[in-house]
Amino acid sequence: MSYLDKVNLCNRWRPKRFAPFTVGGAQVGWITHERVRALKHFKRVFVPAKGGIALNPKLKTPKARTEAIKEIAAQLRKTGHFPGLRKELYAVKNRWSESEYFRLDRGLVPAFGVRAYGVHVNGFVKRKDGLHLWIGTRAKGRMIEPGKLDNMVAGGQPAGLSLIKNVVKECEEEASIGAARAKTARPAGVITYVCERDGGLRADTLFCFDLEMPLSAKPKPSEEIVSFELMPVREALRLVRTTKRFKFNVGLVIVDFAIRNGLITPEKDKDFEAIVAGLHTYPQPVV
Repeated sequence: MSYLDKVNLCNRWRPKRFAPFTVGGAQVGWITHERVRALKHFKRVFVPAKGGIALNPKLKTPKARTEAIKEIAAQLRKTGHFPGLRKELYAVKNRWSESEYFRLDRGLVPAFGVRAYGVHVNGFVKRKDGLHLWIGTRAKGRMIEPGKLDNMVAGGQPAGLSLIKNVVKECEEEASIGAARAKTARPAGVITYVCERDGGLRADTLFCFDLEMPLSAKPKPSEEIVSFELMPVREALRLVRTTKRFKFNVGLVIVDFAIRNGLITPEKDKDFEAIVAGLHTYPQPVV
């Protein structure tokens, strides 16, 4: 396979399978037609709208919308069309800079096809033989792609937390990296994609950070990341290109890192233009 193949895997979805989900006239997500039919039974919270489904316009504030969905979450699961909760709230909005429409439990995010935000940290080391990356291995008990290779640190973006504070939190939880070092992570890029996964639509925005690690520092395993390996970037790229060992979206973060560091160029890869475009697919309307 090629790098472009891996990028394309994160941009595959069938629009005909989904209907728009709107709030106050703005589309914020995509929901399967089966789920739309299930939601129509909850008339206090949802109403039909423009070929899809909308939050009831009587729910005028983010707090009221959040509480209304929270109150019916158990009933949603009983329909057989919605997963259970993960007890972590995500802010629903089309752009990071927007005000949130409401907050939704992380477990329901793919089911509603709303944009989810996260942080990924490239822990890199400069050695005489070239750039290296700290690569983690996900625990067997992880809900998403257990046992796969991962970035040194990565995590979803909880509502009400700044990006850098989330980086600090995830660095401590996943790799025992202290706040002083974690705060030196530099924002380096944004990756967006949309694909059918996890029983719904993954419309994700990944904020990528680069964190230079000294040779003497090594991330420590945790319940989520059970081991770390310092890997030459070129070897990580080979694994991204030729295997399925990395978590589905992590390859994109590594490809983006390689582009920024001159390891993937228009001269070296004929698909360069399509790769870069595929890292920034943003199909969700902003009204």
